Amino acid sequence: MDGLRVMEDGTYLDGTFGRGGHARGVLQRLGTGGRLLLMDKDPEAIAVAEHGFGADPRVSIHRGSFTDLAHWDAVRDGLDGVLFDLGVSSPQLDVAERGFSFGKDGPLDMRMDPDAGESAAQWLARAGEAEIADVLWTFGEERMSRRIARAIVARRAEQPLTRTAQLAELIASVMPRPKAGRHEIHPATRSFQAIRIHVNRELADLEAGLDAAHAALRPGGRLAVISFHSLEDRIVKRFIARHAKAPAGNRRLPETDAFEPTLRAIGAARKGDAAEIAANPRARSAVLRVAEKLGAPGLGTRDPGLEEQRREGQQRQQGRIGVCSSRVASLFRVPSPASRVPPTTERRP
Repeated sequence: MDGLRVMEDGTYLDGTFGRGGHARGVLQRLGTGGRLLLMDKDPEAIAVAEHGFGADPRVSIHRGSFTDLAHWDAVRDGLDGVLFDLGVSSPQLDVAERGFSFGKDGPLDMRMDPDAGESAAQWLARAGEAEIADVLWTFGEERMSRRIARAIVARRAEQPLTRTAQLAELIASVMPRPKAGRHEIHPATRSFQAIRIHVNRELADLEAGLDAAHAALRPGGRLAVISFHSLEDRIVKRFIARHAKAPAGNRRLPETDAFEPTLRAIGAARKGDAAEIAANPRARSAVLRVAEKLGAPGLGTRDPGLEEQRREGQQRQQGRIGVCSSRVASLFRVPSPASRVPPTTERRP
């Protein structure tokens, strides 16, 4: 909530309602003139939202992916804050019938929106061995991706894979035995993550959702994203950097227009403290990144961060007063742009 910097009369979007934990926190800080927009593509989450929040006149509810937030009429006047809590929710993991968990036997589904797209079972029944291996490696960073893909293709020739327990046991049967005394995650962890990300197009949707949120934010508005694995966090980190830092220059290329930042990173990435992790063990891998929209506010818009920026500018200006003339020229030297973090090159084993 501190990252969003909720104002009493602001308009905020929770693009991943889940079961409403973040929504309750925002509502507690909103006044009668504030608005809270709730989105989720899971019909069960929307049912919870309607039951718990539908009677509040400050709340609007819409079923759909945050990739389509720009098409919701309630968003068109702009937003003062956007929150994405990525990945699968605890209720989705806990309900065996949703097919997300390798620890609970259920239908091999894994869709966050059960009315859209193909299930994990349907995809595994038709995908080629190479495609399965690529998905396991790309989205799960699974070192045994080819071995697991071969086992899946061989098993489905004998009988279809339709249950989570079937798939988990098959993966475990082809994985190397863990070393004695060494704690290892369940052998199916990375494969289940990869299949879920692929079936739900999670990373592609994240990139589209970040662009949509960036466009909808008013100057001074905040974007807060909670990710749970490195693939998500890498996308969020690079998105913020791309809009906050000038790209590295290249003297061999023609000069381009001056870079105008449109985001400002608010602090470094944050992780849950001991108390949060003790209350919710799944929060141990959570990473929060916050950014603020820049730009001159238009007519009728507000920029709650503008005064802070002005104070910082005044302090910098005061530090320049009294510089002797021999150093004046140095004030006009343009520093080399900050280098962006180069993309990590991943190689398949």
